[in-house]
Amino acid sequence: MSAGKRLSPNDPGSYSLPEKVAVTHIDIELAADFENEKLKGFVDLSITKIDESCDHIILDNIDLNVLSIENKDDKTLLDYSIGERLEVFGTKLEIKIPSKKKSIIRITYETSKTASALQWLTPEQTLGKVHPYLFSQCQPAHARSMLPCQDTPSTKFTYSAKITAPKPLTVLMSAVPLDVIDHGETRTFLFQQTVPVQSYLIALAIGNLVSKTLSPISKVWSEPEEIDKAAYEFEQTPELLKTAENVCGPYVWKIYDLLVMPPSFPFGGMENPCLTFVTPTLLAGDRSLVNVVAHEIAHSWTGNLVTNRNFEHFWMNEGFTVYVERRIDGLLNGESSREFAALSGLEDLKQSVDNLGAENPLTKLVVDLSGIDPDDAFSTCPYEKGHTFLFYLEKLLGAAKFQIFFKSYIDKFKYKSVGTEDFKSYLLSYFQEDSAISKIDWDLWLYTCGMPPIIPSYDTSNQDACTSLLNRWEQWNGAGDNFKKSDLDTFQTAQVIQFLALVLKSNNFTLSKIKAMQEVYDYNSNGNREIVFRWLRTCVKVKWIEQLELVFKFINTTGRMKYVRPLYRDLYSWEEARTETINNFENNKMRMMYVCRHTVAKDLQLRE
Repeated sequence: MSAGKRLSPNDPGSYSLPEKVAVTHIDIELAADFENEKLKGFVDLSITKIDESCDHIILDNIDLNVLSIENKDDKTLLDYSIGERLEVFGTKLEIKIPSKKKSIIRITYETSKTASALQWLTPEQTLGKVHPYLFSQCQPAHARSMLPCQDTPSTKFTYSAKITAPKPLTVLMSAVPLDVIDHGETRTFLFQQTVPVQSYLIALAIGNLVSKTLSPISKVWSEPEEIDKAAYEFEQTPELLKTAENVCGPYVWKIYDLLVMPPSFPFGGMENPCLTFVTPTLLAGDRSLVNVVAHEIAHSWTGNLVTNRNFEHFWMNEGFTVYVERRIDGLLNGESSREFAALSGLEDLKQSVDNLGAENPLTKLVVDLSGIDPDDAFSTCPYEKGHTFLFYLEKLLGAAKFQIFFKSYIDKFKYKSVGTEDFKSYLLSYFQEDSAISKIDWDLWLYTCGMPPIIPSYDTSNQDACTSLLNRWEQWNGAGDNFKKSDLDTFQTAQVIQFLALVLKSNNFTLSKIKAMQEVYDYNSNGNREIVFRWLRTCVKVKWIEQLELVFKFINTTGRMKYVRPLYRDLYSWEEARTETINNFENNKMRMMYVCRHTVAKDLQLRE
């Protein structure tokens, strides 16, 4: 794909033109063929002509084997063509449609074994080691490899589904379960999603799954081996959901379940409606990482209910969601906890900007993705730079007033897909009597590379304790100042994580100091992945060769990109470890989901 080319005017990454003909509802009927690693069946697309002169609909497609397309009403076959395949975005599926304004077309097809949305796991790759497992990850633009669709967040639709799987496997989806039909060797699971969603929110998981109830509308699901641990870890989910409603307004999705994913899941969480997918790396045993669940709950409003029009406005999903996540934190744990999380996020943002380059256009809030794979544009920037902008606006316009505005923004744009200009126009209209809005330099915030132009003042009390311990270690010359494990007794988990982030950033740590730190604090055996991740990055930074085995074990047992990519990049920069690093990737890459495998290959300068 040539740089700068856009597939359609409203979305650089989708062929579809829903402004001409829109899909309004999808009925999905598929069977999971684990032996051949394919989904087989059909989808019925309910379509409406917006431009009544249009005689065709354009869908997105990656390597689907289309068997037939027909008008559901009279069973007549419809003419269609499949365009030239582009490496990232697949092909254009153009279908001649009936002349009436509304119709239903049936597409019979099967997925490819290489479908980028689907991860098929052998029994050996699961916890239980007995049954296979399938899960999907459609964001940002992989739904088109699971079903033919208008794979753009600029349009939404309702859906229902009938998914057949072999016994004893259970099927879950990003929808409300309705019924299960027993066929002897197989079962068919029925689902319905009555709230309009964008294509990337279609989600599917099939495995040996069990659940425990958290509240009348919430369950946690996992393989049987870790269900008790998961139920303990996520016990606070109902409280988080109730607090989120205080911030954003009513919860419209009927149920809120969590599914603890297999280790190869590439994200911390995925906000699939009714069924949040979460990484098993959150199972720290002390509920210290539930902020990720707060983040995914927040997406029920910011991202799912109000959605970025395309991924050039991704900050409107993620920056807004980090803002809500931290509002929840503030309401439950106090404002100092909220602001400490913001300070920690700024450290992550600095590292991301350093890695990408301060002049990299992908560090802008609003980016140009013409000709760019949105997977390649993924970084901390839309999350933390976006949050910083919203926190700045809150401080500028007054917390109470801004928080009321924020809830009204959700209500005004619910069920819609919006761009940055929609948010800007609404804020300027809402605060038109407030002279403070004249201080907002929109172009500077939205279209300038690098770090945010203004860093708000935050409560630094929790940060100061981290900095104090850091300074002691930096100034230590190997004699005196006996460090003890009790140094961390008064630290919250978030402070330990932040302390290690500061150690990683510092250039005042030698290999001998880091070895001494391990002797005192024993980070190697810590059960919190956020702590171990930062610790192992520091070990690589100081070239502690004996830690390599532990580093490889860490990245080989999780597919979470937040951990895997930075560690692989660090290892690649360490010349003595480069060959071993590349060999490790080659030996383990097929356990990774596509998006992780694809991006790490680029980090390692390899052609996948």
